[in-house]
Amino acid sequence: MSARGLALGLLLLLLCPAQVFPQSCVWYGECGIAFGDKRYNCEYSGPPKPLPKDGYDLVQELCPGFFFDNVSLCCDVQQLRTLKDNLQVPLQLLSRCPSCFYNLMNLFCELTCSPRQSQFLNVTATEDYVDPITNQTKTNVKELQYYVGESFANAMYNACRDVEFPSSNDKALGLLCGKDTKACNATNWIEFMFNKDNGQAPFTITPIFSDLPTRGMEPMNNATKGCAESVDEFTEPCSCQDCSAVCGPKPQPPPPPVPWRILGLDAMYVIMWATYMAFLLMFFGALFAMWCYRKRYFVSEYTPIDSNIAFPINASDKGEASCCNPLGVAFEGCLRRLFTWWGSFCVRNPGCILSFSLAFIAACSSGLVFVQVTTNPVDLWSAPGSQAHQEKEYFDAHFGPFFRTEQLIIQAPHTSVHTYEPYPSGSNVPFGPPLNIDILHQVLDLQTAIENITASYNNETVTLQDICLAPLSPYNENCTIMSVLNYFQNSHSMLDHKVGDDFFVYADYHTHFLYCVRAPASLNDNGLLQDPCLGTFGGPVFPWLVLGGYDDQNYNNATALVITFPVNNYYNDTEKLQRAQAWEREFINFVKNYKNPNLTISFTAERSIGDELNRESNSDVFTVVISYAVMFLYISIALGHIKSCSRFLVDSKVSLGIAGILIVLSSVACSLGIFSYAGIPLTLIVIEVIPFLVLAVGVDNIFILVQTYQRDERLQGETLDQQLGRVLGEVAPSMFLSSFSETIAFFLGALSVMPAVHTFSLFAGMAVLIDFLLQITCFVSLLGLDIKRQERNRLDILCCVRDPEDGTGSQASEGLLFRFFRNCYSPLLLKDWVRPIVIAVFVGVLSFSIAVLNKVEIGLDQSLSMPEDSYVTDYFRSLSQYLHAGPPVYFVVEEGHDYTSLLGQNMVCGGLGCNNDSLVQQIFDAAQLDNYTRIGFAPSSWLDDYFDWVKPQSSCCRVYNSTDQFCNASVVDPACVRCRPLTPEGRQRPQGGDFMRFLPMFLSDNPNLKCGKGGHAAYGSAVNILGNDTGVGATYFMTYHTVLQTSADFIDAMKKARLLAGNITKTMSQYGSSHRVFPYSVFYVFYEQYLTIIEDTVFNLCTSLGAIFLVTVVLLGCELWAAVILCVTIAMILVNMFGVMWLWGISLNAVSLVNLVMSCGISVEFCSHITRAFTVSAKGSRVERAEEALSHMGSSVFSGITLTKFGGIVVLAFAKSQIFQIFYFRMYLAMVLLGATHGLVFLPVLLSYIGPSINKAKSLVTQERYKGTERERLLNF
Repeated sequence: MSARGLALGLLLLLLCPAQVFPQSCVWYGECGIAFGDKRYNCEYSGPPKPLPKDGYDLVQELCPGFFFDNVSLCCDVQQLRTLKDNLQVPLQLLSRCPSCFYNLMNLFCELTCSPRQSQFLNVTATEDYVDPITNQTKTNVKELQYYVGESFANAMYNACRDVEFPSSNDKALGLLCGKDTKACNATNWIEFMFNKDNGQAPFTITPIFSDLPTRGMEPMNNATKGCAESVDEFTEPCSCQDCSAVCGPKPQPPPPPVPWRILGLDAMYVIMWATYMAFLLMFFGALFAMWCYRKRYFVSEYTPIDSNIAFPINASDKGEASCCNPLGVAFEGCLRRLFTWWGSFCVRNPGCILSFSLAFIAACSSGLVFVQVTTNPVDLWSAPGSQAHQEKEYFDAHFGPFFRTEQLIIQAPHTSVHTYEPYPSGSNVPFGPPLNIDILHQVLDLQTAIENITASYNNETVTLQDICLAPLSPYNENCTIMSVLNYFQNSHSMLDHKVGDDFFVYADYHTHFLYCVRAPASLNDNGLLQDPCLGTFGGPVFPWLVLGGYDDQNYNNATALVITFPVNNYYNDTEKLQRAQAWEREFINFVKNYKNPNLTISFTAERSIGDELNRESNSDVFTVVISYAVMFLYISIALGHIKSCSRFLVDSKVSLGIAGILIVLSSVACSLGIFSYAGIPLTLIVIEVIPFLVLAVGVDNIFILVQTYQRDERLQGETLDQQLGRVLGEVAPSMFLSSFSETIAFFLGALSVMPAVHTFSLFAGMAVLIDFLLQITCFVSLLGLDIKRQERNRLDILCCVRDPEDGTGSQASEGLLFRFFRNCYSPLLLKDWVRPIVIAVFVGVLSFSIAVLNKVEIGLDQSLSMPEDSYVTDYFRSLSQYLHAGPPVYFVVEEGHDYTSLLGQNMVCGGLGCNNDSLVQQIFDAAQLDNYTRIGFAPSSWLDDYFDWVKPQSSCCRVYNSTDQFCNASVVDPACVRCRPLTPEGRQRPQGGDFMRFLPMFLSDNPNLKCGKGGHAAYGSAVNILGNDTGVGATYFMTYHTVLQTSADFIDAMKKARLLAGNITKTMSQYGSSHRVFPYSVFYVFYEQYLTIIEDTVFNLCTSLGAIFLVTVVLLGCELWAAVILCVTIAMILVNMFGVMWLWGISLNAVSLVNLVMSCGISVEFCSHITRAFTVSAKGSRVERAEEALSHMGSSVFSGITLTKFGGIVVLAFAKSQIFQIFYFRMYLAMVLLGATHGLVFLPVLLSYIGPSINKAKSLVTQERYKGTERERLLNF
């Protein structure tokens, strides 16, 4: 104080002898013990005393405002030391914001040492104390009133309310206020700090808030610093993360996209409806105009209006021969002659062909001994070169694989809500059923029993302790258990701990729970119990991870407990991985068999999904076998044309049908074997889907070949091999067209980066190709042998037995289905009044499908992959109902960033002096918009906590002065000195060598009561230290996503996180950094496929259609327009598949995309044979050509694919697996029905309208070839 002020004070004292001396104390020094190591201060009402010289450093460090003149204060050196010790935790939490900590120090310095204490401190209770050393009687100050300016209190709170505590993803006041951050204000914060029940204050200090003099006291109302102000010329204002005033207005999310609407309705609906109406108007208008035109010019008034006359456009097809026609004829003739010769050769030499075929099948199938089945979900759904896969590999290599998770969700359905009544005051607090003390004891018994589970692997015992995640190992071997019971140290005695008397309970598990959920990172409960909140494993237990079913942040209303056992993962150590899996197996068995009528438990283990998928596959094997058996039985029976009951065993073709099925299965086995030789692993999709596909393709070709022979009449002088060769020459080009186009389409589909689609396309393409080759070799030879058997009247299957009744041999016969198609169905379908209706209906269905095309959901609900009776299904249901936190997300900074320079630090950190667009700040801003960004919390920042830890004001960073080794804050040793000097330079952030010198100490320091910022538990795996502590490698900054329930939520969360990381990378590059930041969460690798699923779908389907178009153009002999019509029809089938997916709730994912690619292939079977039959028909008009094509090929397509598949598909409806019911039964049924209706209804009608003109050259060649034969009659029926 200046001399002028001192003189004024003396003058007032002389004038007012009754007035208290302005510089007067209320205490000085410490007296008796209050509790523990806490002491009362000694009452003293005299003037302040000069501070001894050995206290100068302390007063400069703590209360530099008092360091003037002779430093006369109302405290001694020991009180300053006590003040420093008591302020260690607030210092570590609040010093990130210098102005906040400056105001707080003001509050405590004035209380402890102010030379004018008597102006605002009023002692209200004392007691005598005898000093045991001097035997002097002193007075303990037991209670005190502290008059604090209301303006000061509010300003101090406003400066501190935004300060972050990075390692807990929460505000620092959540640890210092005794209440949830949202409930904290200026008064209850100061009241809590001065309440002796908090475990820090040695006696009760009652704050009285007023800006005006009260009861003769002048409130302490010192000047404050706002968080946006600098404390001095050496420090900067608080960071944006710790001071919202620095940030400016809160960022706002972009507005949601406006739905595209027309007249208040969905735009796609309106557009497609208008388009469809316009099409109908034009189509029927054109038909009516043509009808009127023909009637006027071609019909006399006496002639009845016959439809054939009214539409003479259908009666003749006088297209001019194009330059490509001779080329097409030549190519057609070449194919026919080639297959004719080959068919004859196969029939003449069945032994050679069958021997070669069997040798080929054996050689290829032998590769199955090298078969590998991929069960790793990562390899199934993520391409090795994909971004998510590479980022996962990077994360695993630098930080270790993400831990395995064993989790229980526990409810107490028979327990009611109870109310806790605080004593002596406070409002009643309801507690949810699972937070009943008896339930908690039962859950603790269950948790302990799980900890004691033992498993056996290779004659060794495996316990949870052997495999669990223990972040403080080897100093603390306790397993990480995320459980509300860890607030009570997993101890029954601590759960029962209470403080009270015979009449009242002052504190018990209720108070401890309420404190710990507000401040989970607190080392100790600051109430009467003084029990730890940190888990036994040394880390915080966040309430949103261990409680479920509460509202807002009222954790006491929880209706479920969540217990999580993180277990170490070992992707590259099979031995250790199998040990963990062995323990998980015992864990699953234990919980399945656990009985407690008071608890309902939903649970899962890391291996649960894989186990249940295997169980599901095994349970559905029987269903699939029945499905194939139904198809096999139908094929075996339907191939034969039974002329009479007496010839049933002769005319049946069961053995031929079985042979055809075996050829189909052999082609699948060969495909698997060939790629197994190449080391390409199988997937479940390949095993489940490809037999179905190849059966559809192969059986169709078998029916076409057999039924064409059955309808054929052997020419005069023609031998069997010549006849079969001629039949093969007729149908093999059609078989070749369908099979080769499918093969090329599938092989091009293998260009897809999606592993499921890539693998399926490879195996499917090879299987279809081999199936075709075996059909035109092995099956043709077998057909020849079967015909010879039939001609010799030998029984089917029992071919050695001859029917004694003479038969008619194998004469040409027309099956019932063929006659139905020729005589009834084809003429009806192609009537003039039916065809417009068909076009209108199919175009209407197409318009609807296009309208809903963009409304098909993307993703795969993981619960669908489980059997309906699976315990995992129940867990998924509980997860969506009770979970309050999403999965953790790590923002990884790749190796190479310079953390030792000020520039490099400012790009990343979020505290004092950091850039307003730093990495931490941008993630913090994103968390403010959690509904948009799906980032739920501010990030935990090792860098910011390191800066707080290393500050010289803190007691965290200390070294032995003799060895320079790290000295933990809990060590009491005068040889331990602070790491950095208490100078302006020492207060700055460490850089260069200092940064790397102290960082390993920070990462090895365990949190304790003296230093809660130790980084071992929170950041032990977050920072890679390069060799010999020379630099920092890759690091991560962790936060959590918001609750994610649907596939759309997961996809959006990944998309937003990548967008955020991209912005951070871009921002850092502007400051000179060339190192990428990327987000990583365990689910990204599974959901990345959905970011590009639309592009992949378009690419795969368009590639397949393009391949089909090119192959069709070539194999149809340059019939360009026919290829266009074929591809348009297949495209319609695919679009309509999307319409069915929308109607039937089938989402777009890898499984459905595989089915769509397969649908493209099967559609070729439905359409290509009829299209080719139309192009080679020699009839005069389009309608007649369409009728002939439908009559001859329609029955084979219907019996070969539609009926075969329909029987097998219906059986799949009874599968237990939801994924079978939805993605196989529903989609297979849709593709068969859509393929059949388009191929057998729409396509013939479309060809009758706009089919390609007749190829004159082909027509002449056909007529010439069959002139004078029975075939000529068939051509002109």
